[in-house]
Amino acid sequence: MKKVGFFQSIHLKFVLIFILLIVVSMEIIGVYFVNKLEEKLQKNFTTSIESRVTSLEYSIREVLRSEEANEDSMAKIQKVLDDNAGSDIAEIRLIDSNMVILGTSDTGNQGIVGQKITDLNVRRAIVSGKKWDRRFVDEKSGSRIWVLVNPIRLTSNETGYIYIVGKIETVYKQINEINKILATGTAIAVLITAILGIVLAQTITRPISDMRRQALAMAKGNFSRKVKVYGNDEIGQLAYSFNHMTKKLQEAQATTEGERRKLASILAHMTDGVIATDRKGRVILINEPAADMLDVSRETVLSQELVTLLKIEDLHHFEDLLNEQDSVILDYSTKEEPYILRANFSVIQSETGFVSGLITVLHDITEQEKIEMERREFVSNVSHELRTPLTTMRSYLEALAEGAWEDKEIAPRFLTVTQNETERMIRLVNDLLKLSKMDSRDYQLNKEWVNIIEYFHHVIDRFEMAKDQNVTFKRKLPNTDVFVEVDLDKLTQVLDNIISNALKYSPEGGKVTFRARELEDMIELSVSDQGMGIPKDKLKKIFERFYRVDKARTRKMGGSGLGLAIAKDMVEAHGGNIWARSEEGKGTTIYLTLPYDRTQEDDWA
Repeated sequence: MKKVGFFQSIHLKFVLIFILLIVVSMEIIGVYFVNKLEEKLQKNFTTSIESRVTSLEYSIREVLRSEEANEDSMAKIQKVLDDNAGSDIAEIRLIDSNMVILGTSDTGNQGIVGQKITDLNVRRAIVSGKKWDRRFVDEKSGSRIWVLVNPIRLTSNETGYIYIVGKIETVYKQINEINKILATGTAIAVLITAILGIVLAQTITRPISDMRRQALAMAKGNFSRKVKVYGNDEIGQLAYSFNHMTKKLQEAQATTEGERRKLASILAHMTDGVIATDRKGRVILINEPAADMLDVSRETVLSQELVTLLKIEDLHHFEDLLNEQDSVILDYSTKEEPYILRANFSVIQSETGFVSGLITVLHDITEQEKIEMERREFVSNVSHELRTPLTTMRSYLEALAEGAWEDKEIAPRFLTVTQNETERMIRLVNDLLKLSKMDSRDYQLNKEWVNIIEYFHHVIDRFEMAKDQNVTFKRKLPNTDVFVEVDLDKLTQVLDNIISNALKYSPEGGKVTFRARELEDMIELSVSDQGMGIPKDKLKKIFERFYRVDKARTRKMGGSGLGLAIAKDMVEAHGGNIWARSEEGKGTTIYLTLPYDRTQEDDWA
């Protein structure tokens, strides 16, 4: 955050406010005080001069009463005027009723004595016979003066006038001195106020600055600092509240962080994919399972349109997904591999109803669809396998019922076919029961230690003695004893199925090869024939239930399509594996492995 400049600081604002308050207050007080003082001084000045008029009048009347008007009386009048003229009076004149100047206190202006007054304002005042006063600016000195014309009684029958020029400039000089004193006092007050304002502003802004620093620290995630409380006033209460808020924010932040980590952990470890968008449909969050399901990078899909990411822009708009109540099936299957996802949508909505985004949950339902498809195919295959012998039996039984039973040649043949079809259905049902038992996992393997090489020879011998085909058996088995722990009954079923298939599909004059070899922790057995082989694209499917490479030929040979599926379940139950390799026109080899522990063999040796 940018540092606050000095001229933008609250310190300066506080000080300026205090200074302005003091200056305005002092100015108001000064103006009021000076005005009142000026009025008072002027009134005292005029009152003082007016009070002298009475004594002047008395002194002049006494002089005129005791003597006739002669030079001696004029001299005494002049002395009276001189005596009353002081520092605050510039000039005193005595004027008779005929406007003739009888005397003046101005020694430098004695030439006007005996002349008539020429000042128009004074003449008007004398004519009116009333007291008159006025303030003027002296043209010679430039000083302010106060002129007073006051009527007096010279004798009982004669009226005169006293003309006084007062030096009122002295009053204004006093006022100016007082103004200077006030200005000096104001300057001193402003300086003191500035100092006190800085100190006071510091007490107010210090906790505010602390709170600002704390707020910046909180913005960076540091909640350990505390604001110092300097008092119990409003600022102190604010600092206390700020510290309390910091504590609550720390707790809320810890709770939020904990919830965020829980959510992140849930999103990271859940098997379903989760995608969150903003209100415009742009991806803002995607977890790892969702990225794996869609085969995208988490960093590259952020801000991408959801409908584009899901590749459904041709079928849906984002607004459609906001109102979508049902699941949307996303089929990304290829010719080689099925891949199907189910997408469920949930709107992120506030209490006011404002839509802020969309949550999409992806489920991989490929296995479910495969299971469902296999279930449907299984039911279809079972129905077909049962319907064929039942249809055959019904046809033959109807023929017998219609009289064929009386034919000694046809009846036994019909009964033989019916019996074979019945046995075929029994074998099919038995195979289904075996598979059901294997799938339920509630069966027990009755394992025992067996010399697998010797046992393999025994099984091969049994088939070699019973075979009615021109097929040669070739054995490539080691001459050592190899002991493994197996369920002989289950292993016999596996080997019987594999060897019978090899004989079944071997041509006349063909050869079936038997091999065994020791691996690191496994014993590998294999049976190879020289039959027609299996196409490469169908090789992985031969261990599926009811799967036949050549359905017509297999059904003709009496196979149910369950033998290899049963063998696969039994071998895997032993902890081994079974697979096939084939080349069309050259034959097929079935491999199976069983767990082999060499330490146990040492115990048997």
